[in-house]
Amino acid sequence: MALRMHPSLAVHVGDWLKTEIVEPAGVSVTALAEHFGVSRQALSNLLNGSASLSADMAIRFEKAFGVKADTLLRMQTTYDLAQARAHEHDIKVKKFARAA
Repeated sequence: MALRMHPSLAVHVGDWLKTEIVEPAGVSVTALAEHFGVSRQALSNLLNGSASLSADMAIRFEKAFGVKADTLLRMQTTYDLAQARAHEHDIKVKKFARAA
């Protein structure tokens, strides 16, 4: 049986970035979006947890702040899986049996 992480441990990477990277750096969302070459809305959506982290955005954070893009993307995947697990009982799929 696979171990499952408690859903409360899965934090949206945008929230983590906001509280652990962006706010301590004292930079505004507008200034950071300009620095990254992205729209303020796209960055705001990520930091507020209403958008997922893309690989491109992960690389931008890596280049700007040194946090590994791989780590950020794993955080996003962990969060996404925890969200899906919360309603996995709604996913009706039977075990696939190969023909003999």
